[in-house]
Amino acid sequence: MQTERDQLLLTVRNLARFHREHEKFYSESPFHDVIRLQRNSRALKALAERWSVVAPSGETSLSPFAGASDLNDDRATETLGILFMEGGGEPAEITNLKRDLSALGDANRAIGQWLASAMSAAWDMLEALLSYPELADLLAERHRIVSNDWQCASMAELIARNLDRAVAILGRVDFTPAALRADLTAHRVVPRYLFSASEMLDYAADLAARSAVLTHENERRWRIFHERVDQMVGAADTPGGNEIRPEGR
Repeated sequence: MQTERDQLLLTVRNLARFHREHEKFYSESPFHDVIRLQRNSRALKALAERWSVVAPSGETSLSPFAGASDLNDDRATETLGILFMEGGGEPAEITNLKRDLSALGDANRAIGQWLASAMSAAWDMLEALLSYPELADLLAERHRIVSNDWQCASMAELIARNLDRAVAILGRVDFTPAALRADLTAHRVVPRYLFSASEMLDYAADLAARSAVLTHENERRWRIFHERVDQMVGAADTPGGNEIRPEGR
């Protein structure tokens, strides 16, 4: 018959097994967001650089679909497909960019809040491991896993805040050709907004990369902890070793 302590050890082994595999995914997936955010940032910087120096065009076109030679930048078009047309409003790609950044921010906020709550519960649960002398030398390693994941939770919430603010900054810009040309003839405020938004995306990308590194650092800790718990469970299953004894007994 299993004791409560045996059941706890089996639960600990289950968590070590499945969450180790789960974290293998999260040690890689943030890099997809990193690349995506860096591409978005690069496109915004390209537009900001062009609009900082270009003179507004006085050309006219018979087609409303003609590209705006003064507003378009080949780098932004190649990277995100952003194309300003003479008879158009805000390019669809800009609209999609803001929508996608908002969605990514919402996703990071949800992940961060869930992970912070989970790590708070995990930290409290780990106190029970102090009574297992067989784990004495691995207690810091197991707590470090939780600490790293808790940092990742905070980073996810910071990513969300930076993305939300980047979208708010972009929301200050009227991306219609007429409004952009008016800014080119006035104080050129739009490029400054775009530089700020792009830099917030850069920081969000940096945070995502750091979180992936923290998660990746957990792999060795998960491995050695899981191996030790496996040995303890195996010992408990052998004749004469069916009880995991707490310290001092």
